[in-house]
Amino acid sequence: MNRIFMLFMSINLFVSSLYAQDISSLSGRVIDKQNKPLIGACLLLTPSDKGAITDADGRFNITNIKKGKYALEVSFVGYEQQTKQIYIDKKISLEVQMKQQILCLHEVVVTYEHSKKREREESLNIEIINKDFLKQNIGGSLMKSIERLPGISTIDVGSGQSKPMIRGMSFNRVVVLENGVKHEGQQWGADHGLEIDQFAVNCLEVIKGPASLRYGSDAVGGVVNIENYKYCADNTFGGEVNLTTKTNNALYGGSLSLYGRKKWFYFDARMTWLDYGDYCVPTDSVSVYSFKIPLHKRRLRNTAGNEKDFRVTLGYIGDKFTDKFFVSSINSEAGFFANAHGIEPVNVDDDVYDASRRDILEPKQKVNHLKILNHAKWEIDNLSLVSDLGFQRNLRQEHSPYVSHGYMPPLFPENLGYEENLERLFDKYVSSANFYADLKCGEKLFLSSGVNFEYQKNNIDGRDFMIPSFWQVTLGVYFIGRYVLDEHNSFQAGLRYDYGKIHTDDYYDWFPSIDETTNTEVYLQRSEELNREFSNLSWSLGYNYFVDKLSLKANLGKSFRMPIAKELSANGINYHHFSYEVGDKNLSPEVSYQLDLGIDFLTEKFGVGISPFINYFTNYIYLNPTSEHDSQYGNGNQIFEYKESEVLRYGGEFYAKYMVLPTLECGVVGEFVYSEQMTGDKKGFSLPFSPPASLLFNAKYKRHLCSLIRNFYVQVDYRLTASQKNIVPPEEITDGYQTFNIGLGCDFEFNKQTINLSMMLQNVLDTKYFNHTSFYRLINVPEAGRNFVVNLLIPFKIKK
Repeated sequence: MNRIFMLFMSINLFVSSLYAQDISSLSGRVIDKQNKPLIGACLLLTPSDKGAITDADGRFNITNIKKGKYALEVSFVGYEQQTKQIYIDKKISLEVQMKQQILCLHEVVVTYEHSKKREREESLNIEIINKDFLKQNIGGSLMKSIERLPGISTIDVGSGQSKPMIRGMSFNRVVVLENGVKHEGQQWGADHGLEIDQFAVNCLEVIKGPASLRYGSDAVGGVVNIENYKYCADNTFGGEVNLTTKTNNALYGGSLSLYGRKKWFYFDARMTWLDYGDYCVPTDSVSVYSFKIPLHKRRLRNTAGNEKDFRVTLGYIGDKFTDKFFVSSINSEAGFFANAHGIEPVNVDDDVYDASRRDILEPKQKVNHLKILNHAKWEIDNLSLVSDLGFQRNLRQEHSPYVSHGYMPPLFPENLGYEENLERLFDKYVSSANFYADLKCGEKLFLSSGVNFEYQKNNIDGRDFMIPSFWQVTLGVYFIGRYVLDEHNSFQAGLRYDYGKIHTDDYYDWFPSIDETTNTEVYLQRSEELNREFSNLSWSLGYNYFVDKLSLKANLGKSFRMPIAKELSANGINYHHFSYEVGDKNLSPEVSYQLDLGIDFLTEKFGVGISPFINYFTNYIYLNPTSEHDSQYGNGNQIFEYKESEVLRYGGEFYAKYMVLPTLECGVVGEFVYSEQMTGDKKGFSLPFSPPASLLFNAKYKRHLCSLIRNFYVQVDYRLTASQKNIVPPEEITDGYQTFNIGLGCDFEFNKQTINLSMMLQNVLDTKYFNHTSFYRLINVPEAGRNFVVNLLIPFKIKK
């Protein structure tokens, strides 16, 4: 392995030396009206597609520029974009002074000029946000922080874990990428969150709609693309301290980052530590499966947790070649709500669990996610080559007290090789390799192609069975072409072939049961050895139109998703839902057809947009409740079976904004999704976890207060969510609700250093409401009560 890595790095360095040239460069500084540097301003040099981001002194440097005429576009959040026409034939230095502009509710798309370029090229609907948006909307997890985007919701597990839902699609139908590599955990479980450090995110992109063409099988519902690589200026060393606290669950913690660069070498490192207690809900008791559970001080007992993260990036920057080596380790431990996991809700010692809100008792889970990535990029004239190599290990352990069910022995045997409180263990190893090529054929035609490969092996252990050990391999090849007809019209078309194979191991109970037909002891087989192969041809057609203030988008495509091990071979109790889940080894891959549209009209004071979609699945895979109950394992749990059904889905999002005053802007964002099963046992019903329609009204005031307090803002969000009556059993109708959030923040000067302060008061009225897409909705646990969040960002730098 070491020889292969050294060979790979040697080839990279050899290629970079072949194409090194001594050509022109453009450098300078971006400042505001007070001649203060703007950190993070974006510069794009067209038509070269080269750019830069200003450092802590507002300086930038663009190298490897060929002689000729260029347009330099400079943008920064909160300032008007500037375009300068320049001629480059030698090293040039200039200074750009920016004029302030008040932003709007839809500011999430005004991050980098690259974002606007990306939106023009992509025929699907996308949202791109930066660190400023995440700071101003910080939630309990990274996915909660982006829930404010239209069409985006989350499946939550307590206050610290959640997974994304895009237009009602989640789990293995949404791909999460980190630094170009698909994040692989145990995303099939509703109680399994994402193992990503929210403080390390530099930029985040959400693609709404099927993106299987570029990202593979699981992107049938959409993509969350996370980027935490960042560059710094030459001969610099610095970092930042991020401190945060939340009142609802008594969270406190912080994150420390360091970065530096010396000529071609740079590094970026971060450590994060968080600790939180049981979170509070606005009620004195909850009803779990008809049992009334009193809550001590309104706390959901045993939902405390902690998180310890570490990541480091080492990189090489050359004129034609860049390489980044990334390592991260995410470690978390969190409790499950003690009254809703595997035992009767009333059989809990309240005195023990309520003694301290910070104790993490059983039932609980421990998770470690190790990730090693390498990103390399070559630029050779009009050709760009990219490779993303990755290795991941996801280790998840679930612990709970041993309780005998059915024919399980009263006392746990000592010869099984694991402790009796180890309920389940999942140990996944993932190796991946992605290769991309982008070719610019003149000014009209742009070609992209790529190869995606992934191998994963998931081992299991513990006393309880849910899914078997398995391995799977996937391979995909795609080609995409974009043709620019003129300055207003462009077309896009693509084709992709996918192949996948999955193997599941057989599994027998570790304890004997009584065969009711022969009245003899047998070790029941829960899973048989299985081999399945899948293949598919996907395609996509897109059209983009831009003129002045109007933009139109349309995309029609086919995508697919191969069944996962749980859907094929599950055969066990879900202790969180008190259900017995059974897979179907004969399931077919999901095939989806979707039409996406997008219309936007933007002026300096007014903007409006709508993005409808219609989606048809020929065979959507879902968990179907039956009238039967489990008899072998002593609980009488209702049996749920994985089935297929034709499904029709449609909906969309819209936004409108208006600048009332130069410092005040108001807006509204709305979203709606409708789903219906057209065939099968649940014909006429919706799909599980279908989000209800909602509206978000926003007012934001922003201005400079004085020379020491800049970028002051205060915003008010009012969310109006409709009731969800389109349900599928065992779901219950969820009533509508209204919530208020208030945010406030600014940049202020202290000891010649700019410090950022962000505060948010969530659920201002302490409203009791249920979130239909929450993991705890099925057991009638309301969402968190009032929460005051404070985040303090203190950057520092030492420049040689």
